Amino acid sequence: MTGGLSPGPPVHFRLSVVIVHSKIRGVSARALEQFAAAAQRAAGVRGAVDVLITTSAQMRQLNRRFRGKNTTTDVLSFPFSHRGAEAQSESLANFAGDLAISAGIAAQNARRMGHSTSDELKVLILHGMLHLAGHDHERDTGQMARKEARLRRALGLPISLIERRASDFSVSPCLRGARRRS
Repeated sequence: MTGGLSPGPPVHFRLSVVIVHSKIRGVSARALEQFAAAAQRAAGVRGAVDVLITTSAQMRQLNRRFRGKNTTTDVLSFPFSHRGAEAQSESLANFAGDLAISAGIAAQNARRMGHSTSDELKVLILHGMLHLAGHDHERDTGQMARKEARLRRALGLPISLIERRASDFSVSPCLRGARRRS
């Protein structure tokens, strides 16, 4: 981390990054896990988070299943509803949610924006973490955009998704996932 970003509360729970798409050059699951932990702290997400980096075809299936949209997208966030989780199990009570990211769209965006696929995946992880923290750029009055821009700079990342849309550099819209069923 750079830029004086305070470390925030420690991440007490499991964080995992699973890369299903195997054709991503120069991307390390360990490096993405380390970044995801930093992004999780910075966004204030408490609880376990699973990050799935997968194919565009799988993202289309997820988007169709949970949002009713038969299109692929770059990132989906699935915040966990904690209602009744304590009664189900302690591990569910400590679960924040899931992120799903399209490796193919990340690679395309990276080429268009002139940075690495690894950096693009980090941009998408940060964006998804902010959604897991309860932010919604489609409904707020710019709070998420300002926070994402500040955290992006502090974490040394290139232009964010919201900034791209605002400056007409958008390559694909961000779509939020449906709430997980508890």
